Amino acid sequence: MSQPHEPKAVAAISPDDLVACGLPLHEAHVFHRRLQETLREVGSAPALWRIVSKELLHPKHPHELHRFMYNSVYKDWDHERQGPPPIWFPTQEIAWTTNLGRFMEAHGRKLLGSLYYDPIESYTIMQKFSVDHPELYWPLVFNELSIHFHAQPSSIFVNPTALCPAGTWLPGAVLNAAESCLLPRPSIGKSDANNAIIVRHEGSKSIRMMTYAELRSSVSQVANAVDGLGFRKGDVFAIDMPMNINSVIIYLAVILAGYIIAPIADSFSAPEIATRIRISKAKAIFTQDVICRGGRTLTLYSRIVEANSPMAIVVPASGDSLQVILRTGDVPWEKFLASTNAMSRPWHYEAIQQPIEACTSILFSSGTSGEPKAIPYSHLQPIRLVEDAWAHLDVKAGDVMIFPTNLGWMVGPLLVYSCFLTGATLGLYNGSPLDRGFGEFVQDAGTTILGTVPSMVKSWRKSNCMESLDWSTIRLICSTGEASNVDDDLWLMAKAFYKPVIEACGGTELAAAFLHGSLLQPQALGAFSTPSMATSFVILDDHHVPYPDNQPCLGELALMPTLGESHTLLNADHNKIYYEGMPLYNGMRLRRHGDMFERTVSGFYKSHGRVDDTMNLGGIKTSAVDIERVCNKANKDVIETAAVAVPPAMGGPDQLFIFVVLAGITGTQLTAEVLKETFTKLLKAELNPYFKVQNSGCIPL
Repeated sequence: MSQPHEPKAVAAISPDDLVACGLPLHEAHVFHRRLQETLREVGSAPALWRIVSKELLHPKHPHELHRFMYNSVYKDWDHERQGPPPIWFPTQEIAWTTNLGRFMEAHGRKLLGSLYYDPIESYTIMQKFSVDHPELYWPLVFNELSIHFHAQPSSIFVNPTALCPAGTWLPGAVLNAAESCLLPRPSIGKSDANNAIIVRHEGSKSIRMMTYAELRSSVSQVANAVDGLGFRKGDVFAIDMPMNINSVIIYLAVILAGYIIAPIADSFSAPEIATRIRISKAKAIFTQDVICRGGRTLTLYSRIVEANSPMAIVVPASGDSLQVILRTGDVPWEKFLASTNAMSRPWHYEAIQQPIEACTSILFSSGTSGEPKAIPYSHLQPIRLVEDAWAHLDVKAGDVMIFPTNLGWMVGPLLVYSCFLTGATLGLYNGSPLDRGFGEFVQDAGTTILGTVPSMVKSWRKSNCMESLDWSTIRLICSTGEASNVDDDLWLMAKAFYKPVIEACGGTELAAAFLHGSLLQPQALGAFSTPSMATSFVILDDHHVPYPDNQPCLGELALMPTLGESHTLLNADHNKIYYEGMPLYNGMRLRRHGDMFERTVSGFYKSHGRVDDTMNLGGIKTSAVDIERVCNKANKDVIETAAVAVPPAMGGPDQLFIFVVLAGITGTQLTAEVLKETFTKLLKAELNPYFKVQNSGCIPL
């Protein structure tokens, strides 16, 4: 990456400065002339940047030019007094076409009365209304989504009690979330003929489409085959596979048939897989023989075997033949599906209707005591997941949404429900998202919503693998999982013609983000512009007293009750983790989340990491306890280790540093570099292949 040029006052920028940023001389003169013309038309820095980013800069320009212009336009911007500088601005034309903008135009005057003006001016009022009046907000949102109640809820929200501080949401409702994903909803533009999934395999130029009608048939066949295994309704099936068309079908089929699915990320080591199987009490597991990614063939089934899993149904990574020999009792995918051959209607399945609180899946979040928290999801969480995406990511029928992830992370179910409960198309790439082939899929699929993790964006930029691709169909980019780097996000926005990056911060146990960006507000790099719709929180001072709303501050963020948040854990004391020791606010017990946040003078929010020892490495949350447990086994001379996650100065993914206490230095070969390599290998083998030690330091005992 090139070193940044020092910003200059825009009026002082010369053609030579533009040439130094990589523009050919003749282009530099044209750019300079247009810049001078623009300066004569506008005065403020935001107004100038709006024109520069939309009319002067282009994805083909060197990143150094984008960075130089952004820094020059905001050279005199007072961050202390004005907050982070805006990089994207909504227009009324954009606002009126968004889900939330149309919703506000249809209902704003009735709900807000004279307080309603338009979607942009009235957004913050509507956000507060969605919190204060859930009984009015949520029924209207249900009409915007593909949710099929077989029994309507008797109410929207029952106030919290001492035994249930999260309150009770939608009591009496009966539905099946998977069925809602599969049924048409003409009123929102969702039909059987719409494309539900678009797929490409690494190394191929072809694209496969699957319609909603085809998806429903495939899910029904798998649901029938699951019934044929002889398990009882409510039993748990684990799934450890890449997020591909088969795993999505399996995920929906298990829920459709009234069982419980426990997704496990395909990057986990055998011990981590075994832990999740044990906690979930899975009776069987769906997996894949191998993983083909980045031109390499990686083992998966062998890890399942090493984890001593129960019966496995094994899907081939490609074609019909497995690349492994199965254990006695394990079932190949082809045989599993063939069990439905004798049925008269294998492509039809009558969904099992359940109370909304019935468990449908078990997701695992990070823990701070060496064991992941097992979080039950019911039919309620999909509603929250899709509402969040509908309101803030503007997902709707006709969209193509691509986000490299796995069903074992919250973003996996988020993608499934965000697409299938709005009628959008889910894009799946079978391969490495770090290579150009993924970027070509984004281009060729006509992607409108692209999901990213900051470490992935950093890799794209470093390798320059996305150069010259046409990402003009993208409407917005969602960034989540870890802290964003300002310069990397600027690079990413430039690739997509300065479409907005919508930041999102939430949690698996919340089934949503509590902080977001919005297409109805200006956006700033590496910052959040708003609490999520229907979400309320406070920021606490050092004495656990909430700061006044809208006051600039820095402290621990604590949540008010929201639809979809967890109310129990399978393997831990839920009340102790989230509520014990938390203050009351407006008569309700605040919920602990563990994040430190700053509210700036301009109303943006910025993350300042965790208040506990949880750390975020490559978009994956883990704990210092887990890291240290593995590193302490590195060598007999390693007495103790301390894991510390350090955010880079310019923002971005945390970097892992390990401090080591050694039994002695004399005669040892354990240099800092050797320890760094040893720790990295151990962490990749025992925890996750994406973990990497940035540096280590030795302390003699």
